[in-house]
Amino acid sequence: MGRAQVQVRAAHVGDVPLLAELWSELLRTGDGVALGDLVALVEQQETDPDLRVLVAEIDSAPVGALLVRVCAVNPVNPDRIVQAFAPQVVASSRRRGVGTALVEAAVTFAEERGINYVGAAALSSSRDANRFFARIGLGPRAVLRIATTSAVRQRLGSVRPARGADRRHVDRVLAARRGRRSRVPS
Repeated sequence: MGRAQVQVRAAHVGDVPLLAELWSELLRTGDGVALGDLVALVEQQETDPDLRVLVAEIDSAPVGALLVRVCAVNPVNPDRIVQAFAPQVVASSRRRGVGTALVEAAVTFAEERGINYVGAAALSSSRDANRFFARIGLGPRAVLRIATTSAVRQRLGSVRPARGADRRHVDRVLAARRGRRSRVPS
């Protein structure tokens, strides 16, 4: 199947069911919570010039989506960047230029605002999206790891020494390990 003519436009409320389907792994769950979040997001772009929910179409049928927003590179670097989140393309429309058209729209969004950087975020499990971003020149700059607060609290307890633990004990354990390593023949 050849490349199709892909058009990219701002999303409207009528696109919310498609967005919910494409972004199902990213959304909060609950009775209508996800749809409400998406409606609010789509409506927010009308008043926020630094936010766009983009929808790609082929023959007037929506086939992909991308959220772009302007923000600081990170909390300690105030340079501005356009972040492209959650690139998704309907399975039947992959490898037809939809992802490229969405990223081109993100780059245009950045250029219109005089922003020199574009970053992208995709699920770590999305091998195709991550390979696509690598092919177009986006390299890994940081890794965002996420877990529930309770899971992190539980794991912290298992890696942190008990309060009041004798520091000399840790030093002796490390010295013993170094000693064993040096006695192992190469």
